Amino acid sequence: MQKTYFHFLWVFMLLLSASCNTATHTDQVKDSTAPRQVWTSEKANEWYASQPWYVGANFLPSTAINQLEMWQADTFDTATIDKELGYAESIGMNMMRVYLHDLVFQNDSAGFFNRMDQFLQLAQKHNIKIMFTIFDSCWDPFPVAGKQRAPKPFVHNSGWVQSPGQNILKDSTKYPQLERYVKAVVGKFANDNRVAVWDVWNEPDNMTGPSYEKVEIANKADLVLPLLKKTFEWARSANPSQPLTSGLWAGNWESDSTLKPIEKLQVEESDVLSFHNYDKPQDFQKRIEQLMRYNKPLFCTEYMARPNGSTFQGFLPVAKKYKVAMINWGFVDGKSQTIYPWDSWTKQYTAEPPLWFHDIFRKDGTPYKQEEVDFIKQMTGKS
Repeated sequence: MQKTYFHFLWVFMLLLSASCNTATHTDQVKDSTAPRQVWTSEKANEWYASQPWYVGANFLPSTAINQLEMWQADTFDTATIDKELGYAESIGMNMMRVYLHDLVFQNDSAGFFNRMDQFLQLAQKHNIKIMFTIFDSCWDPFPVAGKQRAPKPFVHNSGWVQSPGQNILKDSTKYPQLERYVKAVVGKFANDNRVAVWDVWNEPDNMTGPSYEKVEIANKADLVLPLLKKTFEWARSANPSQPLTSGLWAGNWESDSTLKPIEKLQVEESDVLSFHNYDKPQDFQKRIEQLMRYNKPLFCTEYMARPNGSTFQGFLPVAKKYKVAMINWGFVDGKSQTIYPWDSWTKQYTAEPPLWFHDIFRKDGTPYKQEEVDFIKQMTGKS
């Protein structure tokens, strides 16, 4: 009996040792695949040195009113996407910023991925890289999947919707579904060279101005701040080969001490820095100079509002000097109706404005201003 007992004890110790070794090996494997860190300025600049000067637009096909209508199966319009990406290629544009939406993923993840791949194939056909934007705090806080409403006549972005919507933002028990969305989307395309950058969250603390401010929640920024932090972490956990960013859009960027908490987070968590500017060229240059202290590549992911003095002729030469990537708002006049200004929510328009606010082309591919597209082609080397 004693011999049997010691034999049993010896076998048990062997099994325990093997178990410990397996656990140690598992920990080692886990460590080797740990999420990457925020890129250092050296890493970011090394990556950017291999990239061209990016010039492009925020892209929504003219047949879609918002992100849902762009990506849902019933309204995913490859013919229009192909044609309009062709307009971009014709003037030398080589990047498009494109918004996604969590509801499309929740309702049809496999189909969503398939359509994203089709879109990327079309972009590649036209020699265009993509910056995908994962979340957005602008415009309608109550997105609903399915058939989208018709545009309100003459109103700027009358159907654009937030992602995540307010109901999810207020309910932290729904955050796991956002986590699955971010990790799955970034993970799916983490090593896809057709995707150049991930824009984690557009204007995260935007309170929507007169369009929806009456139904916005007063503590929106307080809710978004920790969720933005988590979103960066979720995206980074997928180990993307592409940089992550979230753009500064309003505020005082003169020093770290003047940044709002959400802006500090955006700067700290971004691999490359991005920002918006719809002001005059001198203001644009000032913003560039303020952000240069971080010694990271700069992407201007929104600009160009003609009545404000934000124009291609005024901005692109400054940007090229500093190699700031430039992505203007609006491309083809369509259901988003962004030829009308922001004040179309409070001021009645009854016809095409005397000066388009955004957008470059009419639906048939005719430029709004020939001298503008000639200038863009000159700057991109396409002419």
